[in-house]
Amino acid sequence: MKLEGLFDLYRSMKSQEIDRYRFSYMSGKAIFDVFFFIDESPFVLLFGVKSENFSFEIVVEKGFEIDPRFDRDTYKELCRILGLEYDPDRPFSPWSFFKEFNKNIPDQAFKLQKAAPHEVASYRSVAEEADKIYFLGWRDNTKRGEQVGVLNLEKTRRLLGEKAFERCQQKNISSCWTDNKKAAKDFALP
Repeated sequence: MKLEGLFDLYRSMKSQEIDRYRFSYMSGKAIFDVFFFIDESPFVLLFGVKSENFSFEIVVEKGFEIDPRFDRDTYKELCRILGLEYDPDRPFSPWSFFKEFNKNIPDQAFKLQKAAPHEVASYRSVAEEADKIYFLGWRDNTKRGEQVGVLNLEKTRRLLGEKAFERCQQKNISSCWTDNKKAAKDFALP
């Protein structure tokens, strides 16, 4: 299935150098935080519902093509969250869900809605210090005679993106995190 609605959003993101964008989408009884990651290859759509502690990711291939199918558990949970009752004559159609979503994709990105690392962390779990989701800064491990850790690199990739991951890997830099929202800093590549 082709999500043509992503084309204009993608162009707007590229022109503003936004790699990760967040917008809202309402379907049934659910309000989704939707993240569009164009720094991953292939691209990714991350749908999350905070009030339900539920999320799923959709791979976006070249031409903005997706596979609109869900695994059984995701399908069942999504139906529950949307407030759907089982009807054997009219089962929930993931294809219809994405068709409607496609009509509601914003065509313009706004810098204020760039996806912040702690927003992504609400839906993407990380192994290293899972409670520390606010970006604090960078640590140069070469100066300390240390090596960046695998778990830190993975956290960097999942919450900050591919560019940050690659830079940290190449330059032996660790991303630093805190659980104190007030201590959080704006993210910029090292």
